[in-house]
Amino acid sequence: MVLVLLAFLVPLAVLVRQVAEDRALSRAADVIQSIVPLAGAGEAGGLRLIVSAQAVPVTVFLPDGTVLGAPAERTPGVRLAGTRGEALTVAVGAGREVVVPVIGVAGTTVIRALVPAEELTRGVTRAWALLAALGLVLVLLGLLVADRLASAITGPISQLSAVSHRLASADLDARAEPAGPPELREVAGALNHLAGRIQDLLATERERVADLSHRLRTPLTALRLEAEALHDPEESSRVAAAADEVARAVTAVIQQTRRAAVTPAAANCDATAVVTDRVAFWAVLAEDTGRAVHQQLPSTPLPVAVAADDLAAALDALLGNIFAHTPDGTPFSVTLAAVPSGGAELTVADFGPGFPPEASRRGASGGGSTGLGLDIARRAAASFETLSPPSGGAVLRLHFAAGTPTDGTVQPADSRP
Repeated sequence: MVLVLLAFLVPLAVLVRQVAEDRALSRAADVIQSIVPLAGAGEAGGLRLIVSAQAVPVTVFLPDGTVLGAPAERTPGVRLAGTRGEALTVAVGAGREVVVPVIGVAGTTVIRALVPAEELTRGVTRAWALLAALGLVLVLLGLLVADRLASAITGPISQLSAVSHRLASADLDARAEPAGPPELREVAGALNHLAGRIQDLLATERERVADLSHRLRTPLTALRLEAEALHDPEESSRVAAAADEVARAVTAVIQQTRRAAVTPAAANCDATAVVTDRVAFWAVLAEDTGRAVHQQLPSTPLPVAVAADDLAAALDALLGNIFAHTPDGTPFSVTLAAVPSGGAELTVADFGPGFPPEASRRGASGGGSTGLGLDIARRAAASFETLSPPSGGAVLRLHFAAGTPTDGTVQPADSRP
């Protein structure tokens, strides 16, 4: 709109100024035309009277050198008009002079009318001010209309953006209100349909996981009965304890799939208590397989921003990999230390064959497993690092963000292998 206004108002302003100049020059020309008949007749007395009665300064230069009317010198325009016999309009310092030669019997009489500069621009300033005010009013009106039109589009878009952010934050009940142009209403409907579809898929997935976990209870019950039927009491107790651990893990999976996910900001646990509990559990199995366990754990609580179940599952996955993919008798170490900048660092190292090349990919494993153990640990930690020392073996380093300080009553995660 501003460009259109400039395209119209600027030429119009120039035209207004030109019209004002033409009007002033036209009045001067009319005055001169009223004097021309007398100048041609050579009547000096009549010329003196009519020249003195004009509102525009008029000077008549007679052939004998006499000057009538407003005092003025013979300017270059006057001399040129007298020589060529042509009418001229010449710009001078005081404005514009209109010069008309009149050829008579006695010689050439030159009539000069001076149009002051203020007469050339009379009314131009006021006209320009009106044009500027009109342009400003039109621009403001255009802004108002554009704002209303834009609000009809940006409002629904902002709502769609807010709903998408809520969905990304796991608020699957968020829905967009269809509004705005038909295209935006269609997008809102598609977003609502997507949110509903996500809810359906998550509910189905949770039920499938819960059903699968529940189906595991039957073989676990059979395994428990088989363990109780063993003749060796010590062996029976050990197998029954392992079956109970698996049963508790299955129960935890069922409970986790049927409850809302815990946000990372709310998750918190004592890393010292959880790691100490899990190392103690795996130390019994390490003793049975002839593995030396080296542990270096703090003696004070170490709060970290991760749920106890997730931290325990991550450590169980790493230690389970050691038992599954290294020969019996391979020693390993577990180190938990506070980080000066806040949080904790958990390091699990072994002296086995190291990582296969594909171990960094989720679902890939060179040892006949599911390949999800490292991914479980990776998702639980703020950062995850795998190292292969030159001396052999594997080192896994997990970094956890600092959690809320506790009073030392944080319970370790449910025991599970």
